[in-house]
Amino acid sequence: TLSLAKTTQLAFIDTYEGQEVNIPCNHSNIATDEYIFWYRQFPSKGPQFFIQGFKKNVTNEVASLSIPADRKSSTLSLPQAALRDSAVYYCIQQLSNIFVLIVLMLNFDLPAAPYPKLSLGQLT
Repeated sequence: TLSLAKTTQLAFIDTYEGQEVNIPCNHSNIATDEYIFWYRQFPSKGPQFFIQGFKKNVTNEVASLSIPADRKSSTLSLPQAALRDSAVYYCIQQLSNIFVLIVLMLNFDLPAAPYPKLSLGQLT
C-alpha cells in the first residue's frame, strides 16, 4: 500500500482487457461537506472530470462509483477495461488539496496471456 497524507492507495492492481477494474480510494478524514471527485487524464491532454459522488453510489455511461455509508472510502469501477482506458486517474476530495494519483499502464510481457495485460499502478 501507499500512504499519502489523508489517503491510502494500493500500489498496483493487475487485470486483463475486458475484465472489471476496481480502483479504491481511502479518504478516512473526509469532511461532512466534501464530495468525492474522480478525474482522468489521457496522455498529452488535461485532466477531465469523470464522475463524482457524495453519499450514495453513482453510475454513468462508462463507470460506477461506490461510496459506503461512512464515506471513508470509495471505489471507481470500470466494467470492462480496455486499452482506451489507459489514463491517469485522480481521486480528489472537494475543499482539499490532497489527492491520489494513479495510472493505468500497459504490460505486454505476458506472451501466454490471451489478452493484453493492463496494470494499474502508482505514478511517481
